[in-house]
Amino acid sequence: MKKILALSFIITSFQLLSAQEATTRKDTLQGGLRPERSCFDVLHYDLNIKVNPDEKSIVGFNDIAFKVVENTSKIQLDLFDNMQIDSIVFNSKKLNYKREYNAVFIDFPIALNANTNQSVKFYYSGKPIVAKNAPWDGGFIFKKDKNGKPWIAVTCEGIGASLWYPVKDSQSDEPDFGATIKVAVPNGLMDVSNGRLIGSEDLKNGYTRWDWEVKNPINTYSITVNIGDYINIHENYKGLDLDYYVMRYNETAAKLHFEEVKPMMDCFQSKFGAYPFPEDGYKLVETPYLGMEHQSAVAYGNKYVNGYLGTDRSGTGIGLLFDYITIHESGHEWFGNSITSKDTADMWIHEGFTCYTESVYVECQYGSEKAQQYINGCKKNIDNLIPIISAYGVNKEGSTDMYEKGAMLLNTLRHIVNNDDKWWKMLLKYSETYRHKIIDTKTVVNFFNTETEMNLTPVFNQYLRHSAIPKLELRKTKGKLEFRWKTDEARFDMPVDVKIKGKKIRLNPTNTWNKTKYSINKIGDVEVQTNDFYIDID
Repeated sequence: MKKILALSFIITSFQLLSAQEATTRKDTLQGGLRPERSCFDVLHYDLNIKVNPDEKSIVGFNDIAFKVVENTSKIQLDLFDNMQIDSIVFNSKKLNYKREYNAVFIDFPIALNANTNQSVKFYYSGKPIVAKNAPWDGGFIFKKDKNGKPWIAVTCEGIGASLWYPVKDSQSDEPDFGATIKVAVPNGLMDVSNGRLIGSEDLKNGYTRWDWEVKNPINTYSITVNIGDYINIHENYKGLDLDYYVMRYNETAAKLHFEEVKPMMDCFQSKFGAYPFPEDGYKLVETPYLGMEHQSAVAYGNKYVNGYLGTDRSGTGIGLLFDYITIHESGHEWFGNSITSKDTADMWIHEGFTCYTESVYVECQYGSEKAQQYINGCKKNIDNLIPIISAYGVNKEGSTDMYEKGAMLLNTLRHIVNNDDKWWKMLLKYSETYRHKIIDTKTVVNFFNTETEMNLTPVFNQYLRHSAIPKLELRKTKGKLEFRWKTDEARFDMPVDVKIKGKKIRLNPTNTWNKTKYSINKIGDVEVQTNDFYIDID
C-alpha cells in the first residue's frame, strides 16, 4: 500500500448526525479497518477475466499477493454478494470462507506470520450490477456504438470496486507493485485497461485476451475495463507517451480535440510536478458515459465538445474555452490517483484540489483575471447545506460541495498567503511531498500550517466540517469601521482584504468586535474582496 500518513480527525457526533443516521453494518464492513483488513498489505493484483457481452457476465479470478503485517489466520476481502464465489485457493488447497453482505472472511488452515508474503487465487463469476446513471451510481455499462458493436465499460468510485472483482475494497490500501489486468473479449473487440498493453492472445474460442500492466500503486476503483471497437492514436510529447483510444469513427475528431492535452500537461506539470505515472503512460479512453478518473486510462465521454457536455458550469463563458472532462479528470492524476485519501469521508482531497485545477488551467492559458472569474462563477454550484467531510469508517462521502467549495477554500488560502510566488511553490511542494501517498485531512492541514507558519486549522474546519462559510460582520461606530467573524469555529482569525475609498486594506478579524482607525460614511464604503475570500457579509 502507499504509505499512510497520520490518523483521521475524530469528528464530533453533532457534525456526523446525518451520516450516522444512515450507517449500517454493511457500511462499516466496507468502510472500516478491522483487524481482518489491517493485518495485511496488498502487494499486487493479477486480474484475469472473460466478459460475455450477450450474457452481461464475468468469469475469472484475481490472484492477490499480499504481505502479512500482523500474525493472522483470517483476512477480509470483498465481492458484492450478487456475484458467485467459485473457490478461493491457497497453496493449491481450497479455503473456507464466510460471506457477510459484500465482505468475504477467509480462514487459513495455518497461522500466517507477520513479514511473510502470501497469495490467494480468488475464482468468481456472475452478472455485475448494471449502472443506471453512470458514472454517478456505479456499475457496468453495456451499450452499442454507432455501428451496432458492443461498447462496454465500468465505473465504481464510491460504490466500490468489489461490485465487479474480488479485492481489498478500501482506499487505505493499494497494491504496492501495481496490477496486471487481463480481459478476454469477443474477437473483433478490444479491451483497454490501465497502464500499458503488454500483449494480446487469440484464445481460439471466439475470444481474444488483452493484457495490461500497471507498474505503480493504483486505487482499486481506478482499475477498469473498456471494451469496444477501439482505434489507437499515439504520440510522445516531451518524453511522455500519450495514447487515445477512441471509437473508430471518431478518429479524426479525437486527433484535433485532444490537442488540448499538450498545453494541459505543460500547465499541470509546471504547477504540480511531473506527471505521476510516466511508467504507465497517459491515456484518454472514449467511454459510453461522461467520464471518470481511472488512473492512466482516463474515461472520456464528453462528445468532443468544450465545456461540460457543451455547457459552462461557471456561467461566465470561460468554461467553454476548454473540455471540462479532459481537464478535470486528468487533474485527478495528481489529486486522487497520486495523492489519495485514506477514507472516502475525505474525498475533498481528491475533488476540491482537482476542481481547483480547472482554474489553474484557465490561468495558464488565459491569465489570472479569467481564472478568478471562472472559479468565482462556479460558486453558484455550492449549496452549503451539509459539511464536506462525512463520517469515517463507513464508506460515506460528504456533501458534493467538496468540488467547488473545496476549490474555493484553496482560492481563499491563496489569498490568505497573499504571495503568488509562495503559493505556487507551496502547491508544488504539496503535490511532490505526497506523491503516491495515502493521506487524510489532518495531514493536509498540518502541511499548510507548516508552510504558511500560520494556524489555519480553524479555517479548514469551518469550510470542511461545518455547512456555513465564515460571515464577516461590519458596523459603523462613531464614524469608524468595526468588524468581526461569525463562525461555528471558536477562535477564528482569518485575514480578509477590503477596499475603502479605493485603497486595499488587510483586516485581521476575530470572533470579537475589532475597532479600526478607518473612517466611513456608511458600510457601503467598504468593498469586501469576496472574489478572493469565499465568505458571507453582514
